[in-house]
Amino acid sequence: MKDFSNLEKSLGIKFKNKDLLTQAFVHRSYLNENPDFVLLHNERLEFLGDAVLELATTEYLYSKYPDKAEGDMTNWRAALVNARMLAEVAKEMSLEDYLLLSKGEEKETGKARQYILANTFESLMGAYYLDSGYKKVEELIKRCLLVKLPNIIENHLYQDAKSRFQEEAQERTGITPTYKVVKDWGPDHDKLFIIGVFLNEDMIADGQGSSKQEAEEKAAEKALVAKGW
Repeated sequence: MKDFSNLEKSLGIKFKNKDLLTQAFVHRSYLNENPDFVLLHNERLEFLGDAVLELATTEYLYSKYPDKAEGDMTNWRAALVNARMLAEVAKEMSLEDYLLLSKGEEKETGKARQYILANTFESLMGAYYLDSGYKKVEELIKRCLLVKLPNIIENHLYQDAKSRFQEEAQERTGITPTYKVVKDWGPDHDKLFIIGVFLNEDMIADGQGSSKQEAEEKAAEKALVAKGW
């Protein structure tokens, strides 16, 4: 069994109920391979943690930005609690080192691992809430996650890449970007797309994805880098 005391030290937290802490890291797949394991998987804790996280983030935005409209705060909150951000923070917290997964899931990378990490972050928040109460978990969320907000606001990361590229392109060049499929292949249930983003006839970048939307977003991300915007 993994030694969670090092995690407690690095995060500056202390669980009274160590089983709750362990359970936060138990993926459903682990129990399939270890049916005699004494704890349940973390999905109920994740459900609770999601609500705790949303409340703590909303409360923080509401009190810290009294002059901001609901729309702005909604966008900022979405940028803070999406899977990509939560997975990034989970990695910084070294949560990946403590995951209890099946051998198959341990090999997963990319989006699958990102979702597991994001869900584990939520389940840890749920577990800490049950163990130590709202104030303690709120402090942890502020230290680990809400510190990301200034960078999100400063770099407009609350907008998706397509919106940002369109805004920058219109402001700088007066041109609205267009997207075209450059290539697609594979069966309907497992299709891949390469989509280019164009300013007039010039292709600025292309992106690949399993849906047109994903490929367009990747193309826009690369176009922002290519243009230095």
